Amino acid sequence: MNMSFYSAAVGAYQQQLRMDVQAHNIANVNTQGYRCERVAFGELMNRDVEGISGNNLPKGTGARMIHAPIDTSTRGFKETGMTFDFAINGDGFFAVYDLATQEVSFTRDGAFEMNEFLIPPAEDAEPEYDENGNEIEPQPTTVWRLSDNFGRCVLDSQGNFIVIDPENREADLDIGVFDYAIHYGMLHTSDNRLIPTELNGQLYQGTGQVQRGLLEMSNTDLTQEFIKVIESQRAFSYCLKMVTTTDEIESTFNNLRG
Repeated sequence: MNMSFYSAAVGAYQQQLRMDVQAHNIANVNTQGYRCERVAFGELMNRDVEGISGNNLPKGTGARMIHAPIDTSTRGFKETGMTFDFAINGDGFFAVYDLATQEVSFTRDGAFEMNEFLIPPAEDAEPEYDENGNEIEPQPTTVWRLSDNFGRCVLDSQGNFIVIDPENREADLDIGVFDYAIHYGMLHTSDNRLIPTELNGQLYQGTGQVQRGLLEMSNTDLTQEFIKVIESQRAFSYCLKMVTTTDEIESTFNNLRG
């Protein structure tokens, strides 16, 4: 069978994947701190080739979407004047800690808030007694921490939780800025967060400066995204045209045989 059938089918499917990335970027054009993704394509090999680890490399005919790395460029800030809105001027990310999963993730979205957390009493705490000698059951302690809108705690420069004094909310906060030498390979996850992978290397203190009362804007360029949508639509239609043309050629050959 003519290989153009396979090339066209692969091309159409890969353009659908590209459209998914573009749709995600457009949907987050107004999401503060969002980092858009850029699609890259590569040619498929038409023979069985083994990689360094012994695994077979992607093969076939046509091209495929290799990856969609994150664009770390910045498009500016907007002033909010809110006490717990922060932006990073320069390189780096905020770190947030999920108490339920113990996962540390990173974000450029500095729309934080002050949340109340209950700290259970220590297991080895000394018992207390009332005036009648009855033991008083230990009570949890209330602390106020800086967190994101989903209950994750923001970390300071030493990796500790940031505790806020409710009576002095305007006090300076030591908000940590962390970074990786290589941003390629970081994965987008829910709630506008990034998860590092082995490709990113060692974590270190970022050089960016935290500014209060500002939020970073999404770096999605709506004009460029719509141009890419048109490109994907055209490429998809050309792939379908290739399938139709190849089918006509195959039908002609079959009729000649008869």
